[in-house]
Amino acid sequence: MYDVDLDQFWKDDESAHKDNCFSPEAPQAALGIRMSDECVFAELGEEGNPWGYTPPERRVELNKRYNDKAEKIVGRRLLSEELPVPAAQFPPIHRIGEVFEGRYLFNGYTEWLEGSCSTPEELEKLLDRVERLDLPSFILPENWEREKKRIFEEYGIRPPLWRGVRGPVTLATSIYGAENLIFLIIDHPDLALRFSRAISDVIFAYGVLMDEEAGYAPGEAPPGFDFADDNCCLLTAEMYELFAYPILDRMFSYWSPNKGDKRYQHSDSDMKHLLPVLGRLNLTGCNFGPTVLVDDIRKYMPETRIDGCISPLTFMRNDEEEIIEEVKRDCMMARNTRGLNLSCAGSINNGSLLTSMRAVMYAIQNYGRY
Repeated sequence: MYDVDLDQFWKDDESAHKDNCFSPEAPQAALGIRMSDECVFAELGEEGNPWGYTPPERRVELNKRYNDKAEKIVGRRLLSEELPVPAAQFPPIHRIGEVFEGRYLFNGYTEWLEGSCSTPEELEKLLDRVERLDLPSFILPENWEREKKRIFEEYGIRPPLWRGVRGPVTLATSIYGAENLIFLIIDHPDLALRFSRAISDVIFAYGVLMDEEAGYAPGEAPPGFDFADDNCCLLTAEMYELFAYPILDRMFSYWSPNKGDKRYQHSDSDMKHLLPVLGRLNLTGCNFGPTVLVDDIRKYMPETRIDGCISPLTFMRNDEEEIIEEVKRDCMMARNTRGLNLSCAGSINNGSLLTSMRAVMYAIQNYGRY
């Protein structure tokens, strides 16, 4: 394993995260990687489905063993060892894809949102139904009020806020189809705008409703909002500005009105062409695809924390020399601007080993000093 002064690394890393990773006192670039529950199987040589169901007791047992190993390799216990309390779990609410009559299906490996329409005529009828829908009644299950009252009385817990959602392009392409959405914007721009407004209204309704359910008056809930929009890369900048930008702008304006309020976009895809548009949203943090590098982002987002830009495939292949080269590259690009939080440009997948995380730490300690 690469030689890392673990005690000094974690001391320096704590300083590196101050001021959204822009602190002038930070001694080195920040480390954003904390691995994921998926990684326990390959690391421990255990059978299991990384994206499937793992019984809670087995999850805790695997995580404890993983953390024992992590302590030796990276100097920290990384994964949760808390056993969930079933009686303190709120009943699931209906999800946004279901509002648009999609179905969430698990294919044995991961979950997909299956669409509900594929022609302009079908989309118009779907939007008619969505716009007539009593959203609070649809979103909340029948036993919601009873369970909300019981959980608060027994555990003092209020319902969670709703502060993150699939991005509008990913949602729309799941419901209507990727090529269909592109042709819709070109051939039927008025209907595309109606689709966009419906998505915006539904997202806004979810956020406001869950603020109320958590006991907050309008405008008094904690700030912040984030989007995960991998499919945004499929639209041109002009298409994105017409269809998606107004949705992000509306949510950020309402839930993140002040400087420093969280405004986050994740899109682990090749969406460099959208940076000029996204740059106008004053994001506080971003996580983009591995081809969208620090220098590209900084041109349009001088005050945005960059969570990246290590390729998840490089990290999962555990190619330590290449990992170090990518970290060196990113640190060199961020040396004059700071604001770098070394992370994978996308998900950390099963197969990614703790020794790869240590290689990133080695590279930061040796090449990522400010």
